[in-house]
Amino acid sequence: MERKDRPFDVIGQLAALRRYARALVRNSDEAEDLVHDALVRAFEKRKSFRSGGNLRTWLLSILHNAHIDRLRRNRSLTRRHDEAAVEAEQSLPAGQEHAVRLQQVRDAFFDLPEEQREALHLVAIEDLSYQEAANALGIPIGTLMSRISRARAQLREFEEKTPRISHLKLIGGSGNESS
Repeated sequence: MERKDRPFDVIGQLAALRRYARALVRNSDEAEDLVHDALVRAFEKRKSFRSGGNLRTWLLSILHNAHIDRLRRNRSLTRRHDEAAVEAEQSLPAGQEHAVRLQQVRDAFFDLPEEQREALHLVAIEDLSYQEAANALGIPIGTLMSRISRARAQLREFEEKTPRISHLKLIGGSGNESS
């Protein structure tokens, strides 16, 4: 049987791909995600695989490139978050009560899972349409809507559980500060 007649078979290469992915990211779950991304890319580019070429080498190269792309994307995301934090710090300070509340809301937003935070930020802060945000994240619009819904639900839950600050108290004072 000629090589051209064989299907594009990557099953035999999964163990090597998983081992290499675990060596790159040092986390089993992230490694599985990386292998998945690499296999999706390989399937999309399967026509570019040269007949007679080494499938294992080709797949490991795709996995490596997917890893590099993830590192770059994560660095870029970190840089954007850092820049957003710097801009947030440059804003005028609100009154104490509002500053404390704003910090609580900001912390709740940054405690959201990354996927939910990205989706909510693009729609609520950058004012992108759902379709534009889905395109920017490279996900289906239904996935985006689900992430936004879960993020908003978590923030509503935070609002319900966190008491509003009505006033701040001086703690540790004797009440007779004029002495």
